[in-house]
Amino acid sequence: MKDVKRRDFLKKGSMIAGGTGLFAGVGPGIAVASQQEKEDTLKSDLKYTRLHDVDREFNAPYQGKYLNRVAFPIGGFGTGMFCLEGTGCLSHFSVRHTPSLFNEPFMMGAISIKGMENGAKVLEGKVPSWKIFGKGGAGTGSGNTTYGFPRFKQSAFEAKFPFGKVNLQEDDFPLEVEITGWNPFTPTDEDNSSLPVGSLEYTFINTSDKAIEAVFSYHTFNFMRVSEGWRNWVDGNSVKPMKNGFILSQECQPGHPEYEGSFAIFTNNDDTVVDHKLFKGGWYDSRTILWNDIESCNMPNDAAEEGADGASLYVPISLKPGETKTIPLMFSWYVPHSSIRTGIRENDEFNQAKEACATSESGCCDDYADMFYEPWYSTKYSGIDDIANYWRSNYKSLRDRSEKFSNSFYGQTLPAEVIEAIAANLTILKSTTVLRQRDGKFWAYEGSGDDFGCCVGTCTHVWNYAQAVPHLFPRLERSLRDTEFFISQNKEGHQTFRDTLPLQEPKHDFYAAADGQLGGPMKVYREWRVSGDTAWMKKIWPKVKDSIEFCIREWDPKEKGILEEPHHNTYDIEFWGPDGMCTSFYLGALKAVIEMGIALKEDVDRYQVLFEKGKKFLESELYDGEYFIQKIQWEGLESKSPQQLAEESLRTDYSDEALRLLHKEGPKYQYGLGCLSDGILGCWIASMCGLENFIDNEKVKSHLNAIYKYNFKKDLSDHVNPQRPSYAVGEEGGVLLCSWPKGGKLTLPFVYSNEVWTGIEYQAASHLIEMGEVEKGLDIVREVRKRYDGQIRNPFNEYECGSWYARALSSYGLIQSLTGVRYDAVDQFLYIDSKIGDNFTSFFSGEHGFGQVGLKNGNPWIKMDTGELIVKKCYVNGKKMKVTFA
Repeated sequence: MKDVKRRDFLKKGSMIAGGTGLFAGVGPGIAVASQQEKEDTLKSDLKYTRLHDVDREFNAPYQGKYLNRVAFPIGGFGTGMFCLEGTGCLSHFSVRHTPSLFNEPFMMGAISIKGMENGAKVLEGKVPSWKIFGKGGAGTGSGNTTYGFPRFKQSAFEAKFPFGKVNLQEDDFPLEVEITGWNPFTPTDEDNSSLPVGSLEYTFINTSDKAIEAVFSYHTFNFMRVSEGWRNWVDGNSVKPMKNGFILSQECQPGHPEYEGSFAIFTNNDDTVVDHKLFKGGWYDSRTILWNDIESCNMPNDAAEEGADGASLYVPISLKPGETKTIPLMFSWYVPHSSIRTGIRENDEFNQAKEACATSESGCCDDYADMFYEPWYSTKYSGIDDIANYWRSNYKSLRDRSEKFSNSFYGQTLPAEVIEAIAANLTILKSTTVLRQRDGKFWAYEGSGDDFGCCVGTCTHVWNYAQAVPHLFPRLERSLRDTEFFISQNKEGHQTFRDTLPLQEPKHDFYAAADGQLGGPMKVYREWRVSGDTAWMKKIWPKVKDSIEFCIREWDPKEKGILEEPHHNTYDIEFWGPDGMCTSFYLGALKAVIEMGIALKEDVDRYQVLFEKGKKFLESELYDGEYFIQKIQWEGLESKSPQQLAEESLRTDYSDEALRLLHKEGPKYQYGLGCLSDGILGCWIASMCGLENFIDNEKVKSHLNAIYKYNFKKDLSDHVNPQRPSYAVGEEGGVLLCSWPKGGKLTLPFVYSNEVWTGIEYQAASHLIEMGEVEKGLDIVREVRKRYDGQIRNPFNEYECGSWYARALSSYGLIQSLTGVRYDAVDQFLYIDSKIGDNFTSFFSGEHGFGQVGLKNGNPWIKMDTGELIVKKCYVNGKKMKVTFA
């Protein structure tokens, strides 16, 4: 064994290389390496390297202590998900449209080598220590887990989104194993990226000098069955047969159509043997018999029967010395109904429909679509067989297209920490944070609680930050604008910042969110320029005007060009008086309205006057000479008093002590003279939307440098945080939401001021880079990713108010900040404003396809992997240049 040459999974710089690299494409069934590949493997100079604790570089594999919390989501837009852990385990099973983040069913892959003592192993690495006494059931011995079976001693994980790869090795074991988990993800192809499917490709490499006969197997209990109380399974659960696999199923029950659900596990290999039931008995009988079958390479093939606890499949494999074989294990699921609804109050019609369903003969009604969420895929596919057949038939083409995207994305020459940060947060789009409705419209939470969606309704002031979907899936992003302006906005122009589910006209009984609603016009402008769809912009334009007019009446009734009246915002409170953050939003919205109005030959003089007034006020009255501040004002306004308004607000009240503070300092939860990390946020969002910077560059840059100087801490050991500390704590570093370096800190500043949020860290880093402070911006990015290195937190789950929190998608803006690459589909102009020199390669995606854009010796070039980009003019750092198509 010691003399055998192996592929070095951890070789520095390993990347996907289309067709022959780390994630070389495989088709369905068993793929066998060519003779040349066998010889190359055996003759390679890359020797086996033991996996051990080493300092981890950015965008490199996770191993040793960095493997502790790795969990990589697999699932389509709005389909739910499961996670491939760094050890090869599957967890976080959440395929019923609701998060279930600690759901780790009894399921496992296994390999058993015939004639070898101790030749049977679970296809996973060591169980992370925190699970042994830290998860539910640990106190009674974790008897419902696979932890007690032998597994590989060494493992590593490498992500090349949307692919995640586990490598398993062990001394004196003649097989090396690689597990590649993925599901379709291709920019601009939202439908195939919304499939309820996934795959684990198990690759076995014979590293010995002898032929091997073995059996690969996969086993699971029926985790789709529904219980009402401990082990009290409801009727209608079963394991059903299918070609080369099985289906775990649960039928609906009277009054509970949401119980219906199926999960298929299958291969495309006709040698597959399927056992449709596990041994039935008491105590641990089923698992004892199961391991006996695995260890002896027995392949039982019992027929399906009602109420089976679970199922197994077996695939025999033969490997010559140095030979490699891959078995793609395919998953698909189908859960057509849910019990999820939000923002909709029960009424007589709803109660009558529910009663009719509960008392019908089957109890399995399907007419709840107007009252409960139902996924997009349920309108496209008729059932589990339909989606499984599509997955089986299109597996290779979907993989090839996903790999093409992955190769293009990881072919960038941007800093490793940036690529890692962006890719890690693209997993949000695969998580339970995202839903997709029957009509195809995008809908999302802010994040995912452990067992519930956290903060409903595609919250406008949170999704403002997210920059990935507008470029990767522009049509889905436009559906959000359609919802905001045509469904969630009333005739007066008031927008609810949380959409109902299912979508319908909401009640307008709470404040509009100033930053959320004012972000709308800028995003409409962005969607117009990204898509080139002027007809769409014309259609939405009247609603945009109604929205901006509402904002003026509500927050700037004296038309000073600033937000003066109390205005609700992303910190879940109201700011009183003008502040840099929301005034910059106001100016960005006015600028977007002006630009669109000019294009439509509308009279925008009034908006121009407001813009000029606000710009002057922001640059003078709200700038303290170093950074932008807030001028607290609560008297002389048209609003109710803070005490009266508190009765309508969110968890804001005025006790006797608070009233004394009110008269001394002003309303609770302001920032006043503080340095706010979001203090000029509207300018960054405007820039991301393609609007030129409209505030004095030097003042913007000064504010951003102040954030770096005062708010960015590399050690929080002495930082006081009475709020939510676990986002960054102790010796960890991060960017505080606010600081008061010059004094004036309020007794009760806004409620999250002491916290650290990755979405804000990335926007501040991106904005710094855009202003030329590249190293400072990258310094912040590095500090974020150090916190998410796998030791304490999952590298693929940047959380805030919930896991997979949407604000972190601001990281995608780092591409534009570093390269200045932006394509205007209206004018068909390409812009490049590089902050990283005259030679770079950048990923690019837009309405018409994706590929790469870059500079070579200062000359611009484009290589489209899909679609076509028409470029009438190209500007590099403001200079018109000819672009080369590669």
